[in-house]
Amino acid sequence: MTKKKGIFEVNINNPFLPTKQETKKRNDMKIETALSSVIRQMEVGGSRERTIHDYRTIVYYFIRDTGILYLQDITSDSIYKWLDGMSVKNTTKLTRLKCFKAFLGRCFDNGWLSHKFWRNVNIKVDYVIKEGATDKDVQMLMSVLDYTNFLDLRNGTAVLLAYTCGLRIGTISRMRESHIDLESKMLFLDGEVMKNRQGLILPLSDQLVYLLGILIKQNEIIRREYKKDNDYVFITIKGNPTKDNLTSNSIQRQLRKYTLQFGINNITFHALRRGFARNLYNKSNDILLVSKALSHNDLSVTTKYLHAEMNDVADKLKDYL
Repeated sequence: MTKKKGIFEVNINNPFLPTKQETKKRNDMKIETALSSVIRQMEVGGSRERTIHDYRTIVYYFIRDTGILYLQDITSDSIYKWLDGMSVKNTTKLTRLKCFKAFLGRCFDNGWLSHKFWRNVNIKVDYVIKEGATDKDVQMLMSVLDYTNFLDLRNGTAVLLAYTCGLRIGTISRMRESHIDLESKMLFLDGEVMKNRQGLILPLSDQLVYLLGILIKQNEIIRREYKKDNDYVFITIKGNPTKDNLTSNSIQRQLRKYTLQFGINNITFHALRRGFARNLYNKSNDILLVSKALSHNDLSVTTKYLHAEMNDVADKLKDYL
């Protein structure tokens, strides 16, 4: 039915203003639908497999634990209730919260959420200071390895790369022979192997050049024997990449075995990177240089790696007096 009033036509059966029910029906988006779209965007944007895996896992945790299905039903209170219901440490809760916030941020950027209500949702965490590996720790491990054994050769080379170049295990696992120039003693890492997608050029020590040269030759023998076609620097005993597992890989597992076998407690890739950061900072007094070498996008992350004590700060300030 249409009534005419002046120059306007008003359709009584289809009013201009939608009802609340119609508005809710039109605007509501399922969290799973939003997640699928976000993941597609991340894949196109070149996000790491591990990052995509974390998004998918954490968002499904939220749906499972809260029973909330629609994006518009998520509130600060529902997020806090979700966190309260977790039987995990606060550090784990914080990690999950950061990931979930990042997902909501992408939803906001896509226009599916009207405001960032999650900004003030926080968790108090007392950070435990994690010590970095020391020269003594690394030298002890390197001295007990058998370099005629392929796994010891591979793992020892990876340990040195982490400790003297500050590389993550993810970067090490994705390294290809084309990234290494043994003649110039340099690493030319492109964004494909870096967590922050930014390339990095690093020098290599004589010891690393020697070990990498031997490792590359051994890799050729193994790949030929098992008929594998890849150019990864770090491979398994059967010639496969070590990067096929999102949460761990064969090198990390071997380092855990060394910890039990030799009683060296501070040999993890995080500890090795922290040791690298501390050594570089002690030599350079340049936190920006350390941050760049670690490929950090945020200086606050670098300071957590360094864990500068009050005495350290005082000692550094004396140089300027």
